[in-house]
Amino acid sequence: METTSAVGTSQATPIPPWPGELVTVGADELFVRSTPAAPGAEPALCVHGLGGASTNWTDLMDVLRTPAAAVPGGLACEAVDLPGFGRSPQPRSGSYSISAQAAVVGRLIEQSGRGPVHLISNSMGGAISTRLAARRPELVRTLTLISPALPDLRPRPVPARITVATVPALGPWLLRRAGKAPAEKRVALLLRDVYYDPSVVHPSRVAEEIAELQRMEGLGYLGDALLKSAQALVAEYLRRGPGSLWRDAASIDASVLVIYGSHDRLVNSKMAVRAARTFRDARVVLLPRTGHVAMLERPGDVAREMWAMMAAAAARGPQA
Repeated sequence: METTSAVGTSQATPIPPWPGELVTVGADELFVRSTPAAPGAEPALCVHGLGGASTNWTDLMDVLRTPAAAVPGGLACEAVDLPGFGRSPQPRSGSYSISAQAAVVGRLIEQSGRGPVHLISNSMGGAISTRLAARRPELVRTLTLISPALPDLRPRPVPARITVATVPALGPWLLRRAGKAPAEKRVALLLRDVYYDPSVVHPSRVAEEIAELQRMEGLGYLGDALLKSAQALVAEYLRRGPGSLWRDAASIDASVLVIYGSHDRLVNSKMAVRAARTFRDARVVLLPRTGHVAMLERPGDVAREMWAMMAAAAARGPQA
């Protein structure tokens, strides 16, 4: 399902989603949204999280396309619907693994000829982007991770629900049971889980979310995409050794911005300490009164932190 964009407590009329199109990438088709590119704009690609979509980035993309001191031409942003989510069909391979998702995002960057890009991601997208930046460093200029789903085995209520849903037979049953609840109730639960203050979401965006949930369920594969993606995340959380996500994180040379929300119910903000110790060149930020989706709740703050990271990277010059 698509998570809606917050526009602040003023309830101002939100901007519509950016236009997009289906792009053939290898054996897959990906729906990609984009903002108009100003002269000198630098390329950026946004990757959503579990159950998200390219519309998660509408407001942040709008801010980032504005010229700034760090990037005088602003960013020419694209946002992708991962296979099986938003308006992208299921992956032809049937695989929702983190490595498979990283590979298809890498092929998208290669095929577009826009790389290296400023890679921006949230939650599960953060795991995907971390793997991509580690395995294909030539495609990533800078890396921004918003509440990244990097391994943390400490129990938390919302991730525990996701983990339980990955149990064979039990997971599909739980999804069928949840599916009997009205879409309005399920959307309200989602917003409560990912926002610090769900009341900031404009009513029109809530209505869009409900309609999108109903549309996705009509396609018949939303449950499969959610279950297999959740299983892929759990597998990565349990992985140890050279192939683990934290090992990937430690190998990244690009400048990295990691943003955590003080009231994130999915990703523990205490992981900021490990992130600061693991990434070689990292700016780690904790935003107060923020939940799991800072790019939706506080797009201006996220943009300012990105500009600061990019300015610091430019001041240091090319890395060896």
